[in-house]
Amino acid sequence: MKNTLTDLNNYLFETLENLLDNDLSEEQMQKEIIRSQAVTSVATTIIQNGELALKTMKHLDEYSGQVAHVVPPMLTTKT
Repeated sequence: MKNTLTDLNNYLFETLENLLDNDLSEEQMQKEIIRSQAVTSVATTIIQNGELALKTMKHLDEYSGQVAHVVPPMLTTKT
């Protein structure tokens, strides 16, 4: 399973491309709209979770007195 923020970005652009496909029938387009709404809902939650992890890291850096923290895996990218 792909689960980095880069993967999420790719899924979102894939969803957008599907919505812009002029070759879809009306029924296929309706299915794609419903699918895209579900993807958007899940993506929003993932992004909010990532924002919380980043805020937590910043808070620890500022107040814990420790210099280096490991970046949570969810905030990393694979190249």
